[in-house]
Amino acid sequence: MAVPKRRVSHARQGKRRSHHHLKPRQNTYCHRCGSAILPHYVCWNCGYYNIQGKEVVAVEEEEK
Repeated sequence: MAVPKRRVSHARQGKRRSHHHLKPRQNTYCHRCGSAILPHYVCWNCGYYNIQGKEVVAVEEEEK
């Protein structure tokens, strides 16, 4: 079995793991209503899909 001959220092271990960090989520904004949405997703507020430029989900109007 391969066993390390010496202990790996904290600095060397951190350099190896430097790319394991979390990246922030990239938000885009709906062209129709302006609410924040994830890219390539249908808007939760108005049902509009930015890439296709059309309403995918019909949203019912709330009665007042």
